[in-house]
Amino acid sequence: MEASKSREADIDARTAQLTPYTAREKEILAMRYTPEQMKVIEAGEAAISPRDTAKQGRLRGDAFRPAYMDDFATLRPLVDKPIRLAIDDAQQATQSSKEKVKKLPLPGVKYSGSADDEDPHMLRLRQQTGFTASTIRKLRVKNLIAHRVVNQTRMGKIQSLYFLTIAGDQDGMLGIGEGKAAEDADGKRQAMMNAIRNMRPIARYEERTIYGEVEAKVGGSIVQLSARSPGFGNRCQHLIFELARAAGISDLAARTPRSRNKMNVVKAAFEALTKQKLPEDVARARGRKMVDVRSVYYGGQVY
Repeated sequence: MEASKSREADIDARTAQLTPYTAREKEILAMRYTPEQMKVIEAGEAAISPRDTAKQGRLRGDAFRPAYMDDFATLRPLVDKPIRLAIDDAQQATQSSKEKVKKLPLPGVKYSGSADDEDPHMLRLRQQTGFTASTIRKLRVKNLIAHRVVNQTRMGKIQSLYFLTIAGDQDGMLGIGEGKAAEDADGKRQAMMNAIRNMRPIARYEERTIYGEVEAKVGGSIVQLSARSPGFGNRCQHLIFELARAAGISDLAARTPRSRNKMNVVKAAFEALTKQKLPEDVARARGRKMVDVRSVYYGGQVY
C-alpha cells in the first residue's frame, strides 16, 4: 500500500514538471514553424496526457542518462547550444551577402583570402595539366638527384643547382622532370612541375608488374626490366625502386649491366617503362586472337 502511494506521489511530481507550452514559447516556435505545423504540434500536445507520459514513460538505464527529469525546453549554458531562430538565420544571410560584395581593386592593396593569394606557378600548372589542386597534392613527388653544376662563360663561372624529380599517382601514371636554378627552392619547384607536366601512362599487367622484359639505353647506361610473379616485390636499385613505387608497380626485377650514372639510369628506366609492347598490339599486328590463359581458365591463380 505504501509502495503504491509513493509510486503515485512520484507520478504526480513528474506530471507537475511536464507543463504545457507557454504563450512565449509558442511565439518562439511560430518563428521557426509554419502555421500548419503549429496546429499539428498543438493537436499532438492536446492528445497526449502529461500523467500518462509520466506514468508510462521509461527512463534510460545507461550510464550516460541525465540525472534529472527534464523536458529539454530549458537551455543550460554549459551543455546546450543557443537556439537559432529564423531572425538569426536572416541576420547571418545578410552578413554573408555583405561579405560577398566586390572589393575595389585599389593599386598597391592586396585583400586577404582573395584568388590572388594562389601561387601563380601552381595556377599555371593546373591550367596546363587539367589537374585539380587536390589531385596535385595527392601525387607522390620525390627528388632523386641533386648536385651543383658550373657553367663556364666569358664572364666567369656561373654556379647552379641541378635537380631531377619524379612524380606519380601510384596508379599507372609516372613522369620525370629536371630543374636548374641558382636557388634551391626555385630548382626544386621547377623540377617538380616539369615532372608533373611530363606524366605518362605506364602499362601494368594485373596492376602490379610490367609486360615481359624490356630494355632501354641512355648514354652509357642500360636498364633491363623483367616481370615477376605476385609477392616477388621490387628487387632493384633504389632509383628504379622509387620509379616503380611512384608508378604503382609492386613486382619487378631490374639490372644495370653497364654504366650506373644516376641521371642516365633514371631516364633509361623511365624510357623502358613507357615503351612496353602490349600483347594485344602484338596479336593485332600478327592477325591472331590472344587469350590470357591464367585469367580465363584459372582465375588468376597460376603463378
